[in-house]
Amino acid sequence: MELSYNEFHVGRKIRDICKFDERLYSSSGNVILGNLPAVRKFAEKLNAYFDEKGQKDKRIAVGSLNAMGLIDEVFHYVCMLYRRDKLTTAFKTVLANLDNEYTKEAVDKMLLEFMAEFPPVEVYQGKITAEAYLAKDAMDAGTGVMRSNREQTLEELILLHLANENPAFKPFAILFDDKELQKNPMYDSAWATIQKSFQGLPTFGPFNHDLIGMLREPVVFSPNSLKGQLDYIRQYWTDLLGEWLRRLLAGIDTLTEEEKMFMTFSPINGGEVNMEAYNYDNLMKEYERFSPDREWMPCVVLMAKTVLVWLDQLTKKYNRPITRLDQIPDEELDTLRDEGFTGLWLIGLWSRSNASKRIKQLCGNPEAAASAYSLYDYNIAENIGGWDALSNLRTRLWQRGIRLASDMVPNHTGMDSEWIVNRPDLFVQRRDLPSSSYTFNGENLSWDPNVGVWLEDHYYNHSDCSVVFKRVDFRNGDTRYIYHGNDGTGMPWNDTAQIDFLNPEAREAVMQDILHVARNFPIIRFDAAMVLAKKSIRRLWYPEPGHGGDIYSRSESALTSAEFEARIPNEFWREVVDRVAKEVPDTLLLAEAFWMMEGYFVRTLGMHRVYNSAFMNMLKKEENQKYRDSVKNTIKFDPQILKRYVNFMNNPDEDTAVAQFGKDDKYFGVCTLMITMPGLPMFGHGQIEGFEEKYGMEFTKAYRNESPDQNLINRHWHDIFPLMKKRYVFANVENFLFYDVWDNGGVNENIFAYSNSAGNEYSVVFYNNKYDRAQGWIKQSCEYAVKVGEGEEQHVEMRSKSISEGLNLHAENNKFVIFREHHSGLWFIRRSKEICERGMYIGLNGFEYQVYMDIKEVTDGADRKYQILCDTLQGRGCYDLETEWQEICYRELYQTLSAYATTVIPAVHSMVQPAAGKISDAEIKKQLKEVISSAENAAVAFYEMAAKYAGEAKLSAADKQYKKFAKLTEKVLLLNNENKAKVSEDIIASLKKAKNADSYLQTLFGTDKNLPEQLICFAMVKELASLGLAEKWAFARKFAEYLTSAGINLGDTRNNINRLFILSTVCNAAAIAKDEKTALYKIVKLMCEGEKAVTLTGANCYDGVVWFNKETSDWTLAHGFAVALMDEKNEDAAVKAFATLVKAKDNAEYKCEEFLKPFAPKEKAAKKTAAKATKKAKDDSEKKSEKPAKKTAAKKSKK
Repeated sequence: MELSYNEFHVGRKIRDICKFDERLYSSSGNVILGNLPAVRKFAEKLNAYFDEKGQKDKRIAVGSLNAMGLIDEVFHYVCMLYRRDKLTTAFKTVLANLDNEYTKEAVDKMLLEFMAEFPPVEVYQGKITAEAYLAKDAMDAGTGVMRSNREQTLEELILLHLANENPAFKPFAILFDDKELQKNPMYDSAWATIQKSFQGLPTFGPFNHDLIGMLREPVVFSPNSLKGQLDYIRQYWTDLLGEWLRRLLAGIDTLTEEEKMFMTFSPINGGEVNMEAYNYDNLMKEYERFSPDREWMPCVVLMAKTVLVWLDQLTKKYNRPITRLDQIPDEELDTLRDEGFTGLWLIGLWSRSNASKRIKQLCGNPEAAASAYSLYDYNIAENIGGWDALSNLRTRLWQRGIRLASDMVPNHTGMDSEWIVNRPDLFVQRRDLPSSSYTFNGENLSWDPNVGVWLEDHYYNHSDCSVVFKRVDFRNGDTRYIYHGNDGTGMPWNDTAQIDFLNPEAREAVMQDILHVARNFPIIRFDAAMVLAKKSIRRLWYPEPGHGGDIYSRSESALTSAEFEARIPNEFWREVVDRVAKEVPDTLLLAEAFWMMEGYFVRTLGMHRVYNSAFMNMLKKEENQKYRDSVKNTIKFDPQILKRYVNFMNNPDEDTAVAQFGKDDKYFGVCTLMITMPGLPMFGHGQIEGFEEKYGMEFTKAYRNESPDQNLINRHWHDIFPLMKKRYVFANVENFLFYDVWDNGGVNENIFAYSNSAGNEYSVVFYNNKYDRAQGWIKQSCEYAVKVGEGEEQHVEMRSKSISEGLNLHAENNKFVIFREHHSGLWFIRRSKEICERGMYIGLNGFEYQVYMDIKEVTDGADRKYQILCDTLQGRGCYDLETEWQEICYRELYQTLSAYATTVIPAVHSMVQPAAGKISDAEIKKQLKEVISSAENAAVAFYEMAAKYAGEAKLSAADKQYKKFAKLTEKVLLLNNENKAKVSEDIIASLKKAKNADSYLQTLFGTDKNLPEQLICFAMVKELASLGLAEKWAFARKFAEYLTSAGINLGDTRNNINRLFILSTVCNAAAIAKDEKTALYKIVKLMCEGEKAVTLTGANCYDGVVWFNKETSDWTLAHGFAVALMDEKNEDAAVKAFATLVKAKDNAEYKCEEFLKPFAPKEKAAKKTAAKATKKAKDDSEKKSEKPAKKTAAKKSKK
């Protein structure tokens, strides 16, 4: 029995020209996608015709042709449904109306004219005449009822009319142009009769139109868009389509794929991407399974380096070849350590694709390497030293506390990788060409003689960008078209091959590579990780019918949800995280992920860290409310996500940080946020140096000759690096509080304000990411989520804390909080109660940032120190609170010292370093006499005031102290004025040769030109210094101020004079002469033990041993005895003792304990002395107990 079916109508003339002879669509057939290759051939032949006619602008796309034919087929299907479900005789009735109005002969003539222009396949092939075809009956495959071919031909004629009036079909008019039919006047009048006839028949469809009206609905809805018409059919005719729905969806997908090929793409993470604030609605139904951090992970600060470019830069910097990892100088690693970096991400370590390199060379860069993300395999590249060189570098970095990070590229390999040659089944592929326009006549890019790979030809002239490349096995002729890696947002990555993650063998092979990388690197960055989430694999490579279109031709591989889940039941990344945790623990897994999947990657898939591109994009564009909302939304959903972000100001795919943020306050403000927010801070290659060149992944060198911006580097050292070393304070979220800044009843969205703490260390950060000045108050934090309870009882509560709670402050009158602002170095003091009650005020200029550190609450004592400081400063900052307190406490003392010192110091300086050259001793004595006379009143006033401040300390009379000063000053000036012998570099050796005090001092003056003036400053307060009062009263600071104000620069004056003050408490010639061993013991003990040891000898502990520094201890010994030799008596004993100490120091081999040992009291003697002391204390106690209690109390009160 013959079946009646409808065909896709194609005019005879165009069939003759293009020789179309295949049935493309059939109502009785059930395979549409299977005919897509035929559609491609159809389009290829038609386009060849247009090319031949010079009408390339009329070329048609396969997807559009497929969509047009699909609409025609759907219309046929609807007509069949109408006959089946509404009126079987509908078309017979319309024919009867036509026959009645025009006669059957006239109607048949019109139908034969139609068949002449649009012959059925059998007629076109000459198997039957048109008249015989028209006279036959056949079984209607859709309804199961016999119908005449007159009815079938009428249906085709009706759809021809509809096709010609559809604006979206105009590009295909050559296929079904009805101009010849219009020559018959009856053609148009019959169309009017047909429409009128259907208006009298039952209505159909969701809106109850007549059949012709219903078939016009998609055109009315979207007259100029094939996709719009298909979308209408999907939306409103779904109930009618049934099994047709999947075919319809596939047609839409194919059309979407073609449309996307001609779109202008935005980068997945570029600076111009329009991003919305993060929200986590999509995670509400996802399970939570964070991966726990190891203790080192929160404090990682990562530096990225493109290996080949870095090696070339180092070669130029050090003026020697540096081409291998083991040749990277230690100085570079020391710098990274000193800056505060704890992770180094090296880009481009692995063996790269030769094909990638060749493609880039063929496209115009003869110096290019392969892309760092088009890999041959996971072996360290030999051109940078291979595994041995890596091992060397890794060891040296580890010694400096820096962990190595490496890329892992799981999504794809290079197009000539080892897997492409030997394991081609692991890739997404097909056996036929997805587009007839693709050709592969270029260079074979394979390294292997058995296998060839070709890039599609149009890539080389940038006229097209194929989604596949060609692979041929020369041994058996096997030909495959393997898809390039692709994220669906831009061009395919044309030097790569896409791994098929629905293939379990491929998933396990990638897993093994990941474990291999993890065994060699403690930090792994997964490139483009988001494309391997299940929903991405689905969207890109195996779309659900109706949801494809991201990658051209992949809708042909559409899978239902059940089919897809059966092929990949679990998230690949969850399996990776679990396997690495089990087999290679202590590995930090970092995912490059975008597309609002950041939270999913860390909370559900378990990555330790994930890229946070919003940080860069929003802050660069000053979309401050968006980013503040992102932070607030994150901590309201789960603060742990915030901790797991990777914050960056650029990455290798972006313009450099300075290109995006500049080099001024905005850059440093955002950089401050980056290193003080929870999350992992990541710096780009050249960011610190201020380089503006963006290094391509194929670069072997920097092409711009840029010099490091030293001012930018210096500002990093001042503003950024010290904070990096405090990452432990900022890294976690358990104590992180984020604040709104309120000003006049509204929130200033431009100010970022937050506090954090670790242990007893607290911090508060403010930054205004806008040019305009901003101010306001913070008091109560934004809400954040806290998990409460255990197991099934666990639930989330929203909480908020005040700034006072965040800083652990108390609303008590005697409580004050002191803190240091990092950028300015200023210290501040506030009343704790004020902050508890009102909050904290901040005022910031444009792009100004403030970081409060060293925050500490203090309790005022009887001296009301902190209240006085707070009232005195009135909110302003100072460089040192202790200094401010000293200025308050010792105001009168400092006033008298200033009057004294400012009279003496400039005059003495002119004698130490005379402007006119050497002057005579007589002139010195003369000038000094005048100075002593003019300063006498000021000196006496000072010494008398010092006596008042000294309390019960016994001091010599003021005039006696002044005379002593005058005598010592004359001694120093005259010794300094004598011709000084040349001194060797070993100052200690030279001083050991000194025979007396004068030669000792002269030798020392010969090596330290600043010493005379420093000794004279010391001499002014010598007696006070020996009692420890000069150090207590901070006279070293004051002398440094006086010298500076007089324009006298003596180097590290303050510290040097202070060391003289400290030494004077034990370096005493009389004490040495009386009991050398005891005196030297006190000197060495002061140098090696206690809080002064670091200052005097640079004492430091390493491996349980306390060591002293040679240079620092030499300075202390030399100058300590200069202090002792300022006395006129017992000089010889002091000179001799100096030699004894030097010998002991040399024998100690830098060990403090060994230095002290020769002078320590003998153990037995010490025990005997201790026993006597104990007995005496006991006797004294017994005697006291025999006395009346009243007298005891009286005696104590006198002390």
